[in-house]
Amino acid sequence: MILETYPDLDMLMMQLANRLAGDLKNCLLQHPWASFSVPGGTTPGPIFDSLSAAALEWDRVHVFLNDERWVPETSERSNTRLLRERLMTSRAAEAKLIPLYADTPTPEEGIPNLTEQLENELPISVLLLGMGADMHTASIFPGADRLEEALSPEAPLLVPMRAPGAPEPRVTLSARVLAGAMTTHVVITGAEKREALERAQSLPPSEAPIASVLKNATVHWAE
Repeated sequence: MILETYPDLDMLMMQLANRLAGDLKNCLLQHPWASFSVPGGTTPGPIFDSLSAAALEWDRVHVFLNDERWVPETSERSNTRLLRERLMTSRAAEAKLIPLYADTPTPEEGIPNLTEQLENELPISVLLLGMGADMHTASIFPGADRLEEALSPEAPLLVPMRAPGAPEPRVTLSARVLAGAMTTHVVITGAEKREALERAQSLPPSEAPIASVLKNATVHWAE
């Protein structure tokens, strides 16, 4: 793991956006397209705002989420909605969005079709992850109902997940898929998450799921 610290949040967001743009450009020099997996939630919004204006061949970038809440795009809790509003605008509007939600009652019913659409995107070219204070990443939560499956070396590409404190079912990329990314960045902010990161380095993934991806990750932090 490489830890990079920044003097303030604005600097982190701007410089990480530039770093991601550079990683995507380098990938496109060597491959027909780049797969770019990103988190939802509020933290990456400013990164997306800057990145969306980057001078990239966005029509060759395939974007998909690390995880999604099983709610339609009309919901304010939809990560897909966040992507459309914050990342897939400006120049990045030309990117291809690979869905992580289907109009089915449960994730289990939608996963087969979603998996089929994602299979050709692996390994992930550029991965951006977040981390919660409980050391979860994507929707791989400590105490979740299918945590063991999500962490297994033989895990499927996508895993349905239900966890205490998560209001709705979710679908998440498995730890195997996340750990296989060609380039991995993790963004965290605040003292609480910095302390959680330090703890995670000495804990098993069953207690600190983020530990499953830290080995080859660059972590970006600001207070």
